[in-house]
Amino acid sequence: MPRLFAKAVFAGALALVPFAVPAAELVMVEQVGCAYCARWHKEIGPIYPKTPVSVSAPLRTVQLTSLDTADFEITRPVVFTPTFLLVDEGRELARLEGYAGEHFFWPLVEKMVADHTGLTPANAVSSGGS
Repeated sequence: MPRLFAKAVFAGALALVPFAVPAAELVMVEQVGCAYCARWHKEIGPIYPKTPVSVSAPLRTVQLTSLDTADFEITRPVVFTPTFLLVDEGRELARLEGYAGEHFFWPLVEKMVADHTGLTPANAVSSGGS
């Protein structure tokens, strides 16, 4: 009987855990030979999936040459790489063009995601005062 009770308690507790369902995704448009794309992958790539931002907007990469076959609509042509598109329900909501380093990337991408998904600065990466 104690085992059955423990299983019931565990199942009830599990039901109370909020499961995050991404409202959008962050699409990184890149191209072969892009030095800033390579820098982003080195500096941010390993960290991004571990952040609160990635819960609200998981990352997907798309080659610039494949953008015309992507499963979403963009508001205007992508000219620079990397370009980060916040996409939801098949349409672009916002974009961040270029990569000037992590100290610029985090506040800009967090604001972009917060404006469209509700991510707050209290649970974002750059608010830690780094």
